[in-house]
Amino acid sequence: MKKIVVLTGAGISAESGLKTFRDADGLWEGHDVMQVASPQSFFENPELVLEFYNQRRRQLASVSPNKAHLALVELERYFDVSIITQNVDNLHEQAGSNHVTHLHGELLKARCTRSEDFVIDWKSDLNLGDLSENGHQLRPHIVWFGEQVPFLQSAIEITATANILIIVGTSMQVYPAAGLINFVGLGTPIYFVDPRPNVAAGDYNDLKIITETAVNGLPILVADLIGTAP
Repeated sequence: MKKIVVLTGAGISAESGLKTFRDADGLWEGHDVMQVASPQSFFENPELVLEFYNQRRRQLASVSPNKAHLALVELERYFDVSIITQNVDNLHEQAGSNHVTHLHGELLKARCTRSEDFVIDWKSDLNLGDLSENGHQLRPHIVWFGEQVPFLQSAIEITATANILIIVGTSMQVYPAAGLINFVGLGTPIYFVDPRPNVAAGDYNDLKIITETAVNGLPILVADLIGTAP
């Protein structure tokens, strides 16, 4: 069974109605993202940071997976599919995908501020005074600016096994995630689904560009790939 690796970003979640992490003006509810997504901002104003993620958690509860998420579940019936996502929502899992690596953390989890290995499920609001079993404040299980990406090496190893690579919902401008494309084997077909692609077919070997949104383009691509499955 062929291995398909899928790199996904904010664009696929936005089509479910989730607000992207950064709007065009770089603000969220009037706040610069650096005010709500860095260890320093959490130290200086933890209430603001916690509320930022509480709002996002509430919004996630109000949306559902879209046709792009569901198309990837269908793809899993015919191929060995691994999804590597920059998104912190769980829409891939809600849709039914079984192999999802979250590079930037998970919105529905919390972790201890003193022990990174203490991670628990957390679906409600997270507030000051919510403590780990060690008695320390909990924080969102999110990779903030300036922090290491813990699953990067795993993502590199997964990408290197791809027989086919699909990129959808991401401009491939945010590093280190953007560098994953460089770890596929020579001659591996790469499909880039984006209505306004910032790459050209000649930028990589065997790159095919589908100038559609995730919801429109991914189901078509998946149907085509399933048609080639043995």
